[in-house]
Amino acid sequence: MVKLNKIYTRTGDAGTTGLVDGSRIAKSAPLMAAVGDVDETNSAIGVAAAVLDAGSEAAAMLSRIQNELFDLGADLATPADPATGFAPAEMALRVVQSQIDRLEAEIDAMNDNLSPLSSFILPGGTEVAARLHLARAIARRAERSAVAAGAQRDLNPLALTYLNRLSDHLFVLTRALNAAAGGDILWKPGATR
Repeated sequence: MVKLNKIYTRTGDAGTTGLVDGSRIAKSAPLMAAVGDVDETNSAIGVAAAVLDAGSEAAAMLSRIQNELFDLGADLATPADPATGFAPAEMALRVVQSQIDRLEAEIDAMNDNLSPLSSFILPGGTEVAARLHLARAIARRAERSAVAAGAQRDLNPLALTYLNRLSDHLFVLTRALNAAAGGDILWKPGATR
């Protein structure tokens, strides 16, 4: 359990931040960009969830995802253990395959009720779908940031897979929410020429 008695520590005033193992890196490091983008994704999902019925299945899915994004941030901020690599451990919170499997099962279940895509989709539709399209775009940025960070240091490959699957999940969820309100907004190539 996390316990925070004091919010500011002054340890980051010189432009560095601490990782879970106590090591410090520059706040401008690609890894910290990835952690920040994951946090921004989580915040955008929270903005979308705020307009959902709290008892809906969509809200339940987003709540699980928000908790998992904290797990993911911790995973990124925890260097690989020299002995165990990226295996979950008492002091190493890691993304695991079952979290990805659940995302995929939810994607498949939502997609089963949707018509096949006939065009690219414009971000928008209902208010919650528009908010989730923004969260999806931020999740894609988080994935790109994590891939860039992974080029400099070892990262849990499942963390990268989770981010990739998350943007797919958010995309399909926007389609499902828009389907209940009249359908997707389709791109019309060259419509304004």
